[in-house]
Amino acid sequence: MLAALLSHPATRGFDRIMSALFSPFELGSLRLPNRIVIAPMCQYSAEDGRATDWHLIHLGNLAMSGAGLLIIEATAVSPEGRITAADLGLYSDDTEAALGRVLGAVRRYSAMPIGIQLGHAGRKASSQVPWDGGQLLTPEAGGWQTVAPSAVPHAAGEQPPVALDAAGLARVRDDFVSAARRAARLGIDLIELHCAHGYLLHQFLSPLSNQRDDAYGGSLENRLRFPLEVFDAVRAALPAGLPLGVRFSATDWVEGGWDVEQSIAFSEALQARGCNFLHVSSGGLSPQQKIPLGPGYQIPLAAAIRRAVRTPVIGVGLVTQPEQAEAIVADGQADLVALARGMLYDPRWPWHAAAKLGAQVQAPPQYWRSQPAEHKALFAGARIGQR
Repeated sequence: MLAALLSHPATRGFDRIMSALFSPFELGSLRLPNRIVIAPMCQYSAEDGRATDWHLIHLGNLAMSGAGLLIIEATAVSPEGRITAADLGLYSDDTEAALGRVLGAVRRYSAMPIGIQLGHAGRKASSQVPWDGGQLLTPEAGGWQTVAPSAVPHAAGEQPPVALDAAGLARVRDDFVSAARRAARLGIDLIELHCAHGYLLHQFLSPLSNQRDDAYGGSLENRLRFPLEVFDAVRAALPAGLPLGVRFSATDWVEGGWDVEQSIAFSEALQARGCNFLHVSSGGLSPQQKIPLGPGYQIPLAAAIRRAVRTPVIGVGLVTQPEQAEAIVADGQADLVALARGMLYDPRWPWHAAAKLGAQVQAPPQYWRSQPAEHKALFAGARIGQR
C-alpha cells in the first residue's frame, strides 16, 4: 500500500501523499509531478518523416493535460524503419528541425516533461496507414523492402523481409544512436527504445520471428543480444543524466513465443545496464495472438516485472478510470500508469482524475477560470481575479 510505495527507491524523501497517482516520482534525474504518463501514439501525419502542424496541435493539446510525462509517438530511426510512409522520423537534419519547431512551440506554454520513443518497424514497415487498411505495401506498390532478424513474413502471403547481415545490424544500431543524439540535441527529457508490438527489436527477442543460427538467434541469451547492444550503444552516446528506458511486449500471446519468464530475464539484463524504466505492454508480433482484452488486462504483466526487478515500471492497457489507476499505483502493481487511446478521447483526463481523487494538477493560467466551483483547489497555484 502507501507505506510500500514510499519505501520504493524512486519515492524516498517524498511525504504527505494524499493520492498515490498524483504523488511525484523520479526516473533517473527526471522528476515527474505525478504518475500519469501519456503513452506514445502513432499519428501517421508526418511528411517524409517531418513533424507537421498536426503534431503541433496534437502534442500542444496533450501538453496542457496535467499529466506527469508526455512521450512522443514511435519515431523512426531511418526511412526504411517507418511503419508507414507517413510516420514521424528523426534521421536527418530536416526531420530534426521540423520536430524542433514543434517542441519549441509546445515548450513555450507547457513545462510538462517530454520524452520520445525511438523505433524501427522491421518486417512490419512499409505498410499502408491504418485508415486505408494497414496492409504491407510491396516496392512495386509504393512501399520498400523490409528487413528483419530472419526472412520470415509477419503474415502468410506477405513478401518476406530480408534477414539483416552483420553490416545491416551495425547500420540499424548506428541509426538508433544517431536518432538518440538528435533527440538529446533537441532537449528531449527522456528516451524510450521500442522493443514492443512486433517491431524490429521485438522481432529479435521472439523465437517466432527470430530463426537465426548465429550469435543473435537460438538461445534466449542470443536473442537478447541485439536489443541489448542497441541499448548499450544508445546509453553510451547520451549525456549521463538523460533517462533511457525500454518499452517491450511481455508476451506474444502465442504458444511457444516470447513470454513473461523471458521478459523477466530481459528486464534483469536491462537493470544491470542502468535502464531507468520499463514500459510493459504486450502482443503485436503475430496475427495468431489471442489477447484476453479487458480493463487493465496488461497490468498483471507489469506487476510480474515489478516484483522481479528494482527498475521502475510503467503499466499500460485499458486503464480508463481514475480509481483504477490509483489502485494500480497504490497497490504496487506499477510505479506509473500510461494512457493512450483514453487520453485521445479525453485530453483532460488528468484534470478529471485529480478532481475525483482530491488531488491537484498543473494547468495553464489561461484555463484557470474553468476550475469548477466544487473543485476550487484543483489547479495548483491558481489565482483568479476578475475585472
